[in-house]
Amino acid sequence: MDKAVVAFDFGRMFLGDEPALFLLEIAFRTVVIYLYTLLLIRWVGSRSIAQLSLVEFLLVIALGSAVGDAMFYPEVPLIHCMVVITVVVLLDKLLAFLVSRSAPLEDIIEGKSVEVVRNGVIDCRMLDKSNLGHDELFEQLRLKNIEQLGQVRAAYLETNGMVAVFPFAKGAERAGLSIDPPWDVMQPEEIKAGTAIPASATLACSRCATVRKNVANVPIESCLNCSGEIWHIARVESLTERGPIQI
Repeated sequence: MDKAVVAFDFGRMFLGDEPALFLLEIAFRTVVIYLYTLLLIRWVGSRSIAQLSLVEFLLVIALGSAVGDAMFYPEVPLIHCMVVITVVVLLDKLLAFLVSRSAPLEDIIEGKSVEVVRNGVIDCRMLDKSNLGHDELFEQLRLKNIEQLGQVRAAYLETNGMVAVFPFAKGAERAGLSIDPPWDVMQPEEIKAGTAIPASATLACSRCATVRKNVANVPIESCLNCSGEIWHIARVESLTERGPIQI
């Protein structure tokens, strides 16, 4: 019969029930497994975390689960852990080999790049299908020094989860939905469909960034592209300096 666990037994919590010399064995196990895993990862090849493919991400998870137990559980032999790690790495190499030689399999495993912005307009259907929120899209665009959507000729959600941005040439930008500063820092003024404003202005749909001109004192219609009901004053040019936006 197992011995009953005593709550808040600090000796058990911090030192465990194993002999003190087992701490040295843990250190030895850690060094062995660490070096062995390092050699296998070096053989597989590695990239930065932000660039991991789905297969490589699965490899990281599998290795992380496999190497931990052998480092500090006395009943787990090192050879068992080494076999598991070796099989995981071999499966990764085999899958990478098959993916590199089969485009359909690559699409199934890695997915496909999708266009999420074209000529300053967001493809809301592809955005929703890709489970990419507007806030995350805008964040990635700002990291590429995009201040408003009218600067973007095309943007693609890549299979690694990053957004590749292709801006218009200098001077070819157009009016677009402003994303700088971030909306949670300074919420832009919202103009609801059906509202009439006294002056003509360039407006951008808050959902898809479609740009249109309104007519003074004429109620603004819903967005014809996405049926959005909220409009913002569009940013006409891309500015690096701060100051009021001239419409």
